[in-house]
Amino acid sequence: MENLKILYEDNHIIVVQKIPNIPSQSDKTGDIDMLSLIKDYLKQKYNKPGNVYLGLVHRLDRPVGGVMVFAKTSKAASRLSEQVRNKTFEKKYLAVVDGKFEEKTGTLEDYLYKDERNNISKVVSPTKKNAKFAKLDFEVVVYDEVKNLSLVKINLHTGRHHQIRVQLSNFNHSIFGDQKYGTRGKGKQIALWAYELKIIHPTTKEELIFKDLPESVGTWSILKKVLPVDYKL
Repeated sequence: MENLKILYEDNHIIVVQKIPNIPSQSDKTGDIDMLSLIKDYLKQKYNKPGNVYLGLVHRLDRPVGGVMVFAKTSKAASRLSEQVRNKTFEKKYLAVVDGKFEEKTGTLEDYLYKDERNNISKVVSPTKKNAKFAKLDFEVVVYDEVKNLSLVKINLHTGRHHQIRVQLSNFNHSIFGDQKYGTRGKGKQIALWAYELKIIHPTTKEELIFKDLPESVGTWSILKKVLPVDYKL
């Protein structure tokens, strides 16, 4: 509870920093999850007996940290979910990846297949049954020559299973610390972070942008090369 970082809260939504390695919602491990953490926070803050409503609108992979919004009413949940479907719900990520990019900006388009049994996704032919189109844009922020690592911004157009991780790995720039798809940083924390979220408020219709950066330590110390300067993340 004391680790819960609240970025914004009103009667309709609550925006928090998802803690890395905590699942977005309960899973088969039975470990504490973000949904339960926030429910407990709301129970205590407002002294609410019994169950507290909290709508899960989107997810982040368990090892990934960053900005998440939860709905405090069913109406808010419905309207935010509609934004996800309409692609007006925008998420941007930061990743520290292996190697130097040939181009500063680019777009990756692939078809992904989810292997349910092994909980992994693969880049496959568009003709493969159940393959789904995946698209993202990337922009290189800075390259660390000493460590041969690049800090990149990712803008998702689709929300496929493990999409960023699979597409970057297939592009020969796997994310540092990615235990499933990575080539470097085995045993380290994955360097993938949802740093920006843009939504339309479910009742006021105001456009809201929330940002939250990881601490610039460890792998993320690469942030010190660009912050604080006039680079707009």
